[in-house]
Amino acid sequence: MSVSLAGALEQLSAFRANNSRSSQETFKQAKTIIRAAGKTGDDGWAVLEQLFLAAMDLGKLDVADECLKQLSQRFPDSPRVDILTGIRMEATESPDVALQFYNGLLQTDSSNGAAWKRKISVLRRTGKVEKAVEELTQFLDTFYTDVDGWLELADIYSTCNLYTQSLQALSHVLLLASQNPFYFQQFAETAYTAGDIPLALKYHLIVTDMCERDVDDPKNTAPTGLAVRAWMGVKLCAHRIILDSPPSVSGTATPKSINLIEQLAVERVLAAYTSGSGRAKQAQGREAVVGWVGGAR
Repeated sequence: MSVSLAGALEQLSAFRANNSRSSQETFKQAKTIIRAAGKTGDDGWAVLEQLFLAAMDLGKLDVADECLKQLSQRFPDSPRVDILTGIRMEATESPDVALQFYNGLLQTDSSNGAAWKRKISVLRRTGKVEKAVEELTQFLDTFYTDVDGWLELADIYSTCNLYTQSLQALSHVLLLASQNPFYFQQFAETAYTAGDIPLALKYHLIVTDMCERDVDDPKNTAPTGLAVRAWMGVKLCAHRIILDSPPSVSGTATPKSINLIEQLAVERVLAAYTSGSGRAKQAQGREAVVGWVGGAR
């Protein structure tokens, strides 16, 4: 195996490990991988599938067809190759033809989750939203632990301005992926859009707690990344509550120390861009947040 091929395989393996399509970078390895896929063992075939998806993303159908040809010859009865065939079909055939293909796969194997999800994708893309929701609901009844499915359902509801239903879908995501602060942030922002400001405040604060719980000295360490966004959410929610005292559809209580929480949020956001100020207010506000979030969770 040449050094260039080894380097390409290593880079593409890293993309797969990080669940990243990185289509442009993947496609750069096209000629090397296609020519040597049969000589690189099982990893080479995984890379060939990866390259197929990258080529589809970039509209390089000739490369995608070559990948699919090699994979079909090597794995003629593979359900994974069937899905790749369906994806290729979606690019040039009518949606009805693609749906017919996926329905055929599901008739053969009703537990083919990948075919089911592709069918749902086609339905949504062609504007058949009600049918997509119906199919997705049935899918999740069968594959309850599919986080991506719940996220898709939440997104469909959000695009239809059905934020209460979106929150219900996201609540399942939080149960299934309770250690991922990004999902809690999505829940908080959806609650804010839905107008349930106390609920949004509660979950923004949970995100700050998740992001900063492992920080050695959070009182004197500026927030970074997602924590900054969450503290901005806290500031917006606290300000709205102080001004309007909006009701909570979910019945979420408003903390009595809302003014201190707003002050803390301001200081934490400022701390992300400055240093050395507002430590006393941060300490007071943090005590109020810890007490309220602890009870809320």
